[in-house]
Amino acid sequence: MNILHIDSGILGDHSVSRRLTASIVARIKAERPGDTVTYRDLAADPLAHLNGSHLMAASANPEGLDATLVSELDAARASLAEFLAADVIVVGAPMYNFTIPSQLKTWIDRILVAGTTFRYTESGVEGLAKGKKVIVASTRGGHYSGASPLSAMDHQETYLSTVFGFIGITDVEFVRAEGLAIGPDAKDAAIAGAEKAIADRGHFDIAA
Repeated sequence: MNILHIDSGILGDHSVSRRLTASIVARIKAERPGDTVTYRDLAADPLAHLNGSHLMAASANPEGLDATLVSELDAARASLAEFLAADVIVVGAPMYNFTIPSQLKTWIDRILVAGTTFRYTESGVEGLAKGKKVIVASTRGGHYSGASPLSAMDHQETYLSTVFGFIGITDVEFVRAEGLAIGPDAKDAAIAGAEKAIADRGHFDIAA
């Protein structure tokens, strides 16, 4: 199987989401050593934010386009191809200001493509990326899950569930570490809890 490993945290070695995605991929590989892994670091090598020029030039002859625009379109196509080829997508998604990093949103804009990963029909939207599994390493400074009074501010996990569901991926699993900004003890406990969850999950219910 093909694993696509996506990181979007901007804190480098200090990023908890990066630590967790690495643990998730290592756990899967330990159980499935034959699986291949493709890695994309959206913070170190960001995709260009979607703009009107990209939409208008997507189907144009590249010979008549600006070199920068051609490069941006090529990168977008490559990221879409990686996604389409993946059976399992492991996504590092820290919460920044109640939602996902802009770098991750830019990647999502490249994989939500009408006619490729979804289509509109007379009976509604049909997701075309069925059969994939997404595992999200979700990190947050505060507590937003369950009965937290801040749960209405969670536009991170709720958004990711919605957007992957829109393209037909209903198997979305979250490994969560929250309360990271409360204090050192809370941070250590949250990371330890997430790492234990990863160790306990084995195959993450990935089909053979």
